Amino acid sequence: MYDAVVVGSGPNGLAAAVELSKRGASVCVVEARDQVGGGIRSGELTLPGFVHDICSAVHPMGILSPYFRTLPLEEHGLTWIRPEASVAHPLDNEPAVMLYRSVETTTANLDGDAESWRSMVAPFLKKPDALMAEVLSPLSIPRHPFLMARLGLFGLRSAAGVAQSRFRQRRAQALFAGCSAHSILPLEKPLSAAVGLIFVLTGHMEDWPVAAGGSGQISQALASYYTSLGGTLLLSTKIDHLDELPPARVVLFDTDPVQLASIAQGALPAGYLRRIRRYRFGPGVFKMDWALDGPIPWADPRCLQASTVHVGGTLEEIAESERAAWNRNHSDAPYLIVCQQSQFDPTRAPETKHTGYAYCHVPAGSTRDMTDAIEGQ
Repeated sequence: MYDAVVVGSGPNGLAAAVELSKRGASVCVVEARDQVGGGIRSGELTLPGFVHDICSAVHPMGILSPYFRTLPLEEHGLTWIRPEASVAHPLDNEPAVMLYRSVETTTANLDGDAESWRSMVAPFLKKPDALMAEVLSPLSIPRHPFLMARLGLFGLRSAAGVAQSRFRQRRAQALFAGCSAHSILPLEKPLSAAVGLIFVLTGHMEDWPVAAGGSGQISQALASYYTSLGGTLLLSTKIDHLDELPPARVVLFDTDPVQLASIAQGALPAGYLRRIRRYRFGPGVFKMDWALDGPIPWADPRCLQASTVHVGGTLEEIAESERAAWNRNHSDAPYLIVCQQSQFDPTRAPETKHTGYAYCHVPAGSTRDMTDAIEGQ
């Protein structure tokens, strides 16, 4: 009998398995696919030799996570590649807005909002490691209460409200809106400012990196370290019922609520089953991958410095796109997150070629083909 069985091998499941194994527990990870990773996998999705990230692509939290920093993942094959800039935000008829690690370099392209941007980020950058430890830890009494109180007072607001009240020019407003839209919330919703601020701050702490060889290398490194600790890994093993799992004292699920309800329905209270079966999924994504003849020909070539490009225009345009997905509509001019992994990692494509990656937010359960809207943007 195992001390624990983990169903699913996404990063949360693998990290849990690693930690339990480090503490001397016997652990088995069960994965339905033939490779670990869940949303952190890579593969040849278009043409031979073009390595695309199947879901997540750029990993600021991966490199900044206090827990991941305790793990010897580099010894198990993980190499982070850092770009010159974290974010580029193109705007019509003017240079792109850039988010660099340097606050001074970033504020130099923010017109009259340089001081407002500087005053927004500077208090949090005095203790960046403490901030990340607080933000990524389980809910508890903060070790740095004044720092978290400042974050709370700022982050409880809406991204649109912060952008419009703090910044006078559209360049800073657009940069903050693009970072906030990672929340998949309407920018008028409370707490959307917290997501925007955290993403901005990570860009000033580290250049948003890609994993050499593909995001799947993160999962492979976690799995390699886990098995080196004595952990068991069962791939290509789909579980439909609890009784198909190896015997264990504890079962952990790295799945969505619907999968949990299906697999564990015989062991869960009826009231809890009803609750998780009613779980309301938020907006999803429509993602595209391209095999390209060369780098993306941005009007502003500085966009090629950034691992991530936010294509969506002004604060108002981004807000309209995100509001549509939340209200179960599809935007004809969607906000896009474009990632340029091959620009920094030549192993992603044949010589002189490149990969392209972009996605937009769509209503939960959407079946609409957003190809024309994405390529139109």
